[in-house]
Amino acid sequence: MNEFKHGTRFWIGNVTLALALISLFYMGPLSERLGIWAMVLWMMLAAVGMYFLMTDKSGEPGQPD
Repeated sequence: MNEFKHGTRFWIGNVTLALALISLFYMGPLSERLGIWAMVLWMMLAAVGMYFLMTDKSGEPGQPD
């Protein structure tokens, strides 16, 4: 069984996407305080998280079963 470690970019991307998910749970109160900027904040967190996940080159490519 081959195990490989994920790089720093992978973990930064996952943490950023977790923050985006948490911001979705609190979108009501956030939008009351920030207005449209709450949605902009969510989009930026999701975009940055996906960027870090997609640029992570440390993992091995998936192998067919």
